[in-house]
Amino acid sequence: MTIRSYKTHFSQELSALYDEKEIESFFFIVLQQFHNMRRIDLALNPDAEMDAMQLLRWESVLLALKKFKPIQYILGETTFYGLSFLVNENTLIPRPETEELVELIISDIKNSQTVTRQLKILDIGTGSGCIAISLAKAFPEAQIVALDVSEKALAVAQKNAKLNNVHVNFVHVDILKCKDLTQLATAFDIIVSNPPYVRNLEKTEINSNVIDYEPHLALFVADDNPLLFYKKIAQLAQEGLSAHGKLYFEINQYLGKETSALLESLDFKNIALEKDIYNNDRMIYCTK
Repeated sequence: MTIRSYKTHFSQELSALYDEKEIESFFFIVLQQFHNMRRIDLALNPDAEMDAMQLLRWESVLLALKKFKPIQYILGETTFYGLSFLVNENTLIPRPETEELVELIISDIKNSQTVTRQLKILDIGTGSGCIAISLAKAFPEAQIVALDVSEKALAVAQKNAKLNNVHVNFVHVDILKCKDLTQLATAFDIIVSNPPYVRNLEKTEINSNVIDYEPHLALFVADDNPLLFYKKIAQLAQEGLSAHGKLYFEINQYLGKETSALLESLDFKNIALEKDIYNNDRMIYCTK
């Protein structure tokens, strides 16, 4: 079967479940991974064929997509900040909004004087390691520690560090039970976290492919205590940050004012709330 004719079949099979642009995206992502072909390559080779084994692989992808399994989990990888990352059901799929957080941190570091010495950076709730590894790639001399409560997530993160040829010290820690950060380093210049922040009441806004496949441990918090992780991390940061050190969070878009008030109550300075590409309150940062 030619790849072009299979593309028609692929689109028809998914047309009732996804919009046309999403189906196109799925197809060319798989085409790149299975055949090392881009859109232009297929256009230049309209008679390119797939063999029986390749057809079986495509059909398994199609079946999984019909069950709304995320394409990143089907293929076992994704891209984040220009880097390749392995992902599975033990790790969240990195989001574009989190890339914005990484970009903000990198920009701040480059515009500050701290880049002239070895930085100490802590990533809390690292998941796939996307934040820590991206920062390690940008600042190879930095001392970076990344924590997670999930040992299975940390195993994926360690593979991703090796894949991207960076060194990150991954540590298994339940941050809610952590009493201080001194066991990890004397003081960090930067602490960053993208902790669980989706309230149960917001589950109706979440697509089924997220609800059914992504780890709830990394997503959801109780409705009556949605800033649980932010309060704990901010309290630890009071002692764990160096003088004039900075704390960065990805946040729940509906709780920007509440998160800002929390940080102000803990005497953090220069609190700034930033919007993401979708114009939602998504990042907040402050100085010790």
